[in-house]
Amino acid sequence: MPAVIRLKRMGAKKKPTHRIVVMDKHNQRDGKPIEILGYYDPKTNPANVNVKKERAEYWIGVGATPSAAVKTLFKKQGIKVV
Repeated sequence: MPAVIRLKRMGAKKKPTHRIVVMDKHNQRDGKPIEILGYYDPKTNPANVNVKKERAEYWIGVGATPSAAVKTLFKKQGIKVV
């Protein structure tokens, strides 16, 4: 099962918040996730990011590939991305 770590859009219209989730690569963006790793709120200044570092490192170690946006968030949080 190819897993991917990506953002899942939540929130109201024009007030987006995102969840950082692990999903099957073939699921839709807002489909059912395997696991929720944290959240990202881009509307605040600075943006709020909360990530479960242990679980994120576990999923990366197992072979889940983060999307480009998640990769940048992880780097800012100090999570090693291969």
